[in-house]
Amino acid sequence: MSAAYASVDDLRRAARDYLPRMVFDFVDGGAEREITLRANTADFESLRFSPRVLTDASQVELGTTLLGEPIALPLAIAPMGLCGLVRPQGELALARAAKAAGIPMALSTAASHALESVMDAAPGNLWFQLYIFRDREFAKSLVQRARAAGYRALVVTVDLTRGGKREKDIHNGFTVPPRFTRRTAVDLLRHPRWLARMAPHRGQTLGNLVGWGGQDSNVVALSTFMNTQIDPGISWADLDWLRAQWDLPLLVKGILHPEDAREALARGADGIIVSNHGGRQLDGAPSTISVLPRIADAVDGAAEIILDSGVRRGADILKALALGARACLIGKAALYGLAAGGEAGVMRVLAILRQEFDVAMALTGNQRAAAVRADTLLA
Repeated sequence: MSAAYASVDDLRRAARDYLPRMVFDFVDGGAEREITLRANTADFESLRFSPRVLTDASQVELGTTLLGEPIALPLAIAPMGLCGLVRPQGELALARAAKAAGIPMALSTAASHALESVMDAAPGNLWFQLYIFRDREFAKSLVQRARAAGYRALVVTVDLTRGGKREKDIHNGFTVPPRFTRRTAVDLLRHPRWLARMAPHRGQTLGNLVGWGGQDSNVVALSTFMNTQIDPGISWADLDWLRAQWDLPLLVKGILHPEDAREALARGADGIIVSNHGGRQLDGAPSTISVLPRIADAVDGAAEIILDSGVRRGADILKALALGARACLIGKAALYGLAAGGEAGVMRVLAILRQEFDVAMALTGNQRAAAVRADTLLA
């Protein structure tokens, strides 16, 4: 893909041009006034490096390990629903790009493509993300399917006891069921490239949920049914139950409080994902980078920590590692690339982040991603 895309911001602009407003806002937006969405990036920007010199940066080792697996970069692609609305290949393209870059990808329960299809497209270091629905037997069946298909880790999302209020989606009619207006129709017509690609794929669905509760493949029906299955009553006992169902690494996603991190480890979690759902749930929640040091202190090396939400630069990855993360997840950044150029666009995003991370490592005097110095940042 064109080297004219020099940053993730460039690809965001290209995504905004390519996608209809309702789809771009779904990808790019957050909850309510988007206070947390903005803080996720702004709080990275407020951190300053404390570079060391004369450290021999001729060989910088960007690879590390995550959950016992070697990875080429301390990065993974986050689980995201309905990626097929961005490009029909959706999660298939994301998984192939992740595999080519030597990093993991987590597939969402609400993916456009079924978990088996994604593994077939890009066999390797894939994780499966699970929502613990009211229908525990269906949740258990998803866990069993993921295990049978060869997924190497299970990510349980714990911060969705209510759906966040995303006002951009409400204004755009991007609701379940969707509300189309004249403005929406005009906007769709103004994006002919997106329309042309999507037209043969009007049967978009939630691939993992087809057949659940007697539902057919209609995405609106499945989304409506899924919303009724969000369980506000999930508790630590459900994590115990899930731990008993899964014998491979288990990650808990949505942790923002040190006591919750400690409790998750006590219940058998192998890793903590510090996440505020990309600012899409509770507006006014802290940015993840701001709470990462407290989580790292609480975990105290007993498990690996992954930082989610707000990563847009390779330097952000380095800042997260300096504050105690083992790796980072990217969500929005990957979707910008997917919109701008499909699989090649995602690969361009990953190449940009890799190059920026390499430069930041060298210029701060760090030689190994697996051993970033804590004093890389100003106190």
